[in-house]
Amino acid sequence: MRVVTGVVGNDIHVVANRLIEISLKERGFEVFNLGVNTYLEEFIDAVIETDADVLLISSLNGEAEGWSRDLLFLKSRFDLDGVLFAIGGNLSVGEATSEEIVPKYKAYGYDLVFHQVDLNTGIDTIEEVLKERA
Repeated sequence: MRVVTGVVGNDIHVVANRLIEISLKERGFEVFNLGVNTYLEEFIDAVIETDADVLLISSLNGEAEGWSRDLLFLKSRFDLDGVLFAIGGNLSVGEATSEEIVPKYKAYGYDLVFHQVDLNTGIDTIEEVLKERA
């Protein structure tokens, strides 16, 4: 399985990004890591170029929402029906619960939303969903 990953927008959390890459590789994923400061359009281009199965975007500064609002529009421009779209990390500025955050990001077009969820738990969920889809 191919995964495109990286940190969205003006977020520069390199260490967390590297840990995600290492964890995915340890589980057998082929990883295309776009690094930090990545625009949503760059993620979509990489998904298309690599024929990725999963797009896993991360954010720790809480500003991913502003960078994610165009996801549905971008998905509508390309045939990305088979791609699993996931986002995780700290997905809000200030205090917010998963009950508030998850529906908002799903409305933007993400299949899986991991607001302040442990990395391994998130990857476990991605693997489960991919098995169900197979």
